[in-house]
Amino acid sequence: MPDGALDLGPLPPATGRRMEQAITAVRAAIDTGRMRPGTKYSVYRLADALHMSRTPVREALLRLEEVGVIKFEARQGFRILLPQPHEIAEIFAVRLALEVPAAHRAAANPDPALRHALADRHERMHTAARTADESTFARDDFGLHDLILAAAGNARSRAIVAALRETTRLLGASTADTSRTLTDIDDEHTPIVTAVTAGDPDAAATAMRAHLITTGRLLVHQAARTSPHLDPDAIWTALIE
Repeated sequence: MPDGALDLGPLPPATGRRMEQAITAVRAAIDTGRMRPGTKYSVYRLADALHMSRTPVREALLRLEEVGVIKFEARQGFRILLPQPHEIAEIFAVRLALEVPAAHRAAANPDPALRHALADRHERMHTAARTADESTFARDDFGLHDLILAAAGNARSRAIVAALRETTRLLGASTADTSRTLTDIDDEHTPIVTAVTAGDPDAAATAMRAHLITTGRLLVHQAARTSPHLDPDAIWTALIE
């Protein structure tokens, strides 16, 4: 199959790492349909289309290959892959194992600094949801979960969840504005913040579990839409329930 045509336009000037900019550009191109799963693309043509050198573009693609977004082929070619439902279910199996007890532990003895930090993050999420600012909302969503993990005191769990969430981001797996709105997602965090702030460990764990299960199941179902032979509920049940 000949290499797919690329009409992405040059990246705007930015102060961030060029590799990260290339990742963002590829993800955006996949999301908008300008790069299609199954089509073979050229690393060289991608670099030319982005007006970037080949080194950061190849670094970006290597990172995307690590999490299963693309697959390299011979002669500097690569293809876009669709996220697999079982991969997402596996991620949420680990997140449930780590974040539910973290919420329980964080709520067992919340100090004033944690209460203030959670309230501040949640207020930022409210604002981002009202203005439909998905990138800011995602950043503060991550920050709120990270605060709870940090309060639980397990640095290894915190690092693992951060890596898993980065993998989900690179896979392009998001329910925002597809299965639910930013306000819906924001509302799911309210009982978590309320329970942790009130010092109610059982309620915090229950709320965190409910939020992660809702998110995970929706993402598994979304990923299975292009594979009608797969049963997303069976995949979820096998790994989670």
